[in-house]
Amino acid sequence: MAGDAPDPVRPAPQLGGARRDPDFVFVERLELGGSGPAVAVKDSIDIEGFVTRLGSACYAEAPPATRHADVVRALLDAGCRIVGKTNMHELAYGLTGVNGWSGTPLNPRAPKRVPGGSSSGSAVAVAAGLVDFALATDTGGSIRVPAACCGIYGLKPTYGRVSRNGVHPSASTLDCVGPLAAQIGLLERAMSMMEPSFRAQPPPSRARLGWLKVEAEPQLSAAVRAALARADVSVQPVVLASFAAAFGAGLAIISAEMWAAFGHLACDPRLGADVRARLLASRAVTPGELAAAQRVRTAFRAEVDEALSHVDALVLPTLPEAPLTLVAAADPRAALRSSALVRPFSLSGHPALSLPIEVAGVPAGVQLVGRPHGEEALCALAHLLSAPPRAGRAPHG
Repeated sequence: MAGDAPDPVRPAPQLGGARRDPDFVFVERLELGGSGPAVAVKDSIDIEGFVTRLGSACYAEAPPATRHADVVRALLDAGCRIVGKTNMHELAYGLTGVNGWSGTPLNPRAPKRVPGGSSSGSAVAVAAGLVDFALATDTGGSIRVPAACCGIYGLKPTYGRVSRNGVHPSASTLDCVGPLAAQIGLLERAMSMMEPSFRAQPPPSRARLGWLKVEAEPQLSAAVRAALARADVSVQPVVLASFAAAFGAGLAIISAEMWAAFGHLACDPRLGADVRARLLASRAVTPGELAAAQRVRTAFRAEVDEALSHVDALVLPTLPEAPLTLVAAADPRAALRSSALVRPFSLSGHPALSLPIEVAGVPAGVQLVGRPHGEEALCALAHLLSAPPRAGRAPHG
């Protein structure tokens, strides 16, 4: 298996006077709140009195946040103990988690492979057992990709269900705040604290899933199908005609919105080369292309809604291939390909959950996509798929 080459990422500097983390997971260690679950917070989410650096030297000397993000306030009110701010791909504009300034968090499940981005530190903090759950954000896969890379659960909620007040960038039609956890029960507990209307549901006795055939490594697709066969679910094929177009539309929209938010940094010498290249390329999105992307969004959302009217959830791999090695991650095309199966559902705004599986000893993920505001049902399905098979159980479909 690939991955024997040394990590090409240069050592990170010490940040803001915080104690240096040898594994580059935390950029700031904290002790805030009560005695409840230990929580890590991605450093694109404001915590009052602390700088929000977004993994970038460009914000190293920014003023501290003047108030907590709404989701941080909710966790503190629920008695959580916030223990640190976590590292991330710079400006949340990358899927590998590789960061030459703040360091690349070490993937505890696959040390020669990327932790996934942009919520790299949050995923590693959970996978390493440093916290009970972590806050992350997802604009084009940034919760689900690191969840799959690190072998944990990650939920991108329905767009707009969890408040983004105090989350950067402040304006986005794609970005969502969601939890990462090592157990589905902890993920549900996190959601109930983040969003009080969330009420966990018991696992269904049976379920009907729509298998979305996509381009993925055969061994990976087979592992996902095997996970379904172990559960008491029926599976039927589903086709989304606009799936490929939705990927392209999602790229166009995120490019335009990231340029609006961070284009002023494109020529800043402190900006990482990979993010600078993406920002400069994002200038090329024209108003006409953006309008076309919005039309694709509307059509694709309707397609997904129609498909979900016949099944309880859609199911597909989270990643199209094994998590990239740290060496392979230097190829921007390979990094972009990591979002091929997750980005369309950021465009549509549907909730999507990645649950962990393993393929040939390497972490991977099963992605479930549900109806808008159907996070409870998705988590209940994850319980069903994660349960040990019962004696005599036979696959359906």
